[in-house]
Amino acid sequence: MNVAEAMTPRSDVVTVELPGTRDDVLEYLQERSFSSVPVVKQTDDGEQYRGLISRDDLIENPDEDQLALLMREVATTTQDASVEEVAALMMEEGTRRVPVVDGELEGIVTVTDVVRAIAENEADGDTEVGELANNDVNTCYVETPLTVAEREIFYANVPYAIVLDDDGEMDGILTEVDIIEVAQVVEGEADTGGSIANEDDDWMWEGIKSVGNSYIPTRNVKIPSAPVREFMTDDVVTVSKRKTARDVAQTMLTKDIEQVPLVSGDQLVGIVRDMNLLEALR
Repeated sequence: MNVAEAMTPRSDVVTVELPGTRDDVLEYLQERSFSSVPVVKQTDDGEQYRGLISRDDLIENPDEDQLALLMREVATTTQDASVEEVAALMMEEGTRRVPVVDGELEGIVTVTDVVRAIAENEADGDTEVGELANNDVNTCYVETPLTVAEREIFYANVPYAIVLDDDGEMDGILTEVDIIEVAQVVEGEADTGGSIANEDDDWMWEGIKSVGNSYIPTRNVKIPSAPVREFMTDDVVTVSKRKTARDVAQTMLTKDIEQVPLVSGDQLVGIVRDMNLLEALR
């Protein structure tokens, strides 16, 4: 299967145009749960592809408003490349969306497109996910403020956190999409929400002390500081090690999720992300 068969064509690709602002991108990320959006510019010679803007770009650059300074260059592919080739490119570059460019933007191929090819038996999906899963699982406590959980997810460099209860058992899952859905762009002097613990906070780990609320006198992306339990998904889909990449790909598409906890009996033993399924194509 090649990229032309798997990709979303240009006519169906949501883009933002230069010049533009971060509000334009945030609207699309919140409404459609995208991880990134292509940036184009209209010129006398027609539309030109310029780059991508991701969720992380918005959150990590709260002072920047202009799309031209927020966007970044990413690797591109062509329609005649194979699904296996673009999967390898995604893993190498650590990107979820690869623009299909031949002089102009012709479409975009995403991790979901590759997962769909696996689910529909258009690409190899026979590998058991026990061989593909990550054994290291990012976690956070159910009472952690969302502001702190967002930082944990960022520093772990993954788009999720398994939420643990008082007994250290899995209670839910929090994703970047959950955070983007409740993020707000605010003007002026903004209270960051007191993301550092007070000594009496139930979620606080020993050794963390309060230094008071922080205020950022600039344009900012504001994230609620309420506990993670208010934003997480508590009805968590799980899989076992013996499931194949195709089985899990079908589950991800049906449930519209990007990662699935791997369990052995009642024990959490790993995480299967959609990016892990791409390794089945090597």
